[in-house]
Amino acid sequence: MSVPHLVTALSGPILDLERKILAAQPEIEHWFRNQWQELTPPFYGSVDLRNAGYKLAPVDMNLFPGGFNNLNPDFHPLAVQAAMGALEDLCPSARRLLLVPENHTRNTFYLQNVAALVRILRQAGLAVRLGSLNPDIIEPTTLDLPDGQKLVLEPLERHGDRLTLPGFDPCVVLLNNDLSGGIPSILQNLEQQVLPPLRAGWSTRRKTNHFAAYDHVAGDFARLIGIDPWVINPYFDHVDGLDFHQRDGEDRLAASVDAMLARIRRKYAEHGIDHEPFVIVKANAGTYGMGVMSVKSADEVRGLNRKQRNKMSVVKEGLEVHDVIVQEGVPTFEHIDDAVAEPVVYMLDRFVIGGFYRVHTGRGPEENLNAPGMHFAPLAFATPCTTPDCDGAPDSEPNRFYAYGVVARLALLAAAHELEPATQEVALAV
Repeated sequence: MSVPHLVTALSGPILDLERKILAAQPEIEHWFRNQWQELTPPFYGSVDLRNAGYKLAPVDMNLFPGGFNNLNPDFHPLAVQAAMGALEDLCPSARRLLLVPENHTRNTFYLQNVAALVRILRQAGLAVRLGSLNPDIIEPTTLDLPDGQKLVLEPLERHGDRLTLPGFDPCVVLLNNDLSGGIPSILQNLEQQVLPPLRAGWSTRRKTNHFAAYDHVAGDFARLIGIDPWVINPYFDHVDGLDFHQRDGEDRLAASVDAMLARIRRKYAEHGIDHEPFVIVKANAGTYGMGVMSVKSADEVRGLNRKQRNKMSVVKEGLEVHDVIVQEGVPTFEHIDDAVAEPVVYMLDRFVIGGFYRVHTGRGPEENLNAPGMHFAPLAFATPCTTPDCDGAPDSEPNRFYAYGVVARLALLAAAHELEPATQEVALAV
């Protein structure tokens, strides 16, 4: 199978970054090994990257990835091996795993992701069954997938401090549900290990906490290989106490956007970048590309019309948005055919297991691509992201993908810091 044709409009700085990453590859891998001796990686995760030519940076980190069906099937063995390693570290005696998916029963794309994840886990040596939080699932329910596969969802049962299904007492509970609507009581205070931990769900997690952790990781990495950390790190700010319907906090949000644009302009001038800066304003919790807007002026967040206010005020599960991250906009200069694309890198345990391109024919390089109308180019990684060609050109496929994998692992490392119980307690106190 062929790899989609990828065209990237590159200027010097990213090639320089890739050269430095390749030159420091042994030091980088040694550094990562040392980091993982101190920290426990999330069970899995996916990172949205933006390659602007002058900057390669993560713009989102998802701890409940929902696109395993989009990965290159040639690298399925990497995922199985990584799952085995994760389980050996986290739960060595695990034989039975209960997978708790999202409540979507009609989203066939998501269900194919669940099927792909089940296949990985079963081949890693686990008995896997699906327990649903959906109140409509009151008996075992078979769902037919477009490719002929079937999934059986069963209603969760709780006995004492254990989640079970009839005739099935799992050793470990794996969530593929991001808990946007809160942590249901049936999942609380279980004696079984729950992966990722409940504090990873969007009911408690905040993007600003993640990027604060990423600030530290990016700074350490930048010193290791001798780069300006900004080249791999988007600026961000935090604005809370907002009410988009009542326009409460509008001036504070505009002031934050104005200050962010000024910071970006100064950095562009320092690096000789001829590009108009922009800022992404998005809900501080949640996924699915909801509650996101791209702006180039503080005036654009003042006096939003009703449609814009409605878009920004509510995210998944109908939750109201009162808290946003104001993030430096990183354009994507990558295209597949004539469509704008951004790489999404998937990791299981501390290992990169592949990725794909999110592609949108109706969006521009400065817009959010996680929107209706997007599609995926699933065979994006011609070689695993962990095997650079140190004798090849910096922008050759294996080397570009290795650079992607390095930056994605930095975001994974930040997520590990973010999920440390002590870190969570401090963040929640603030």
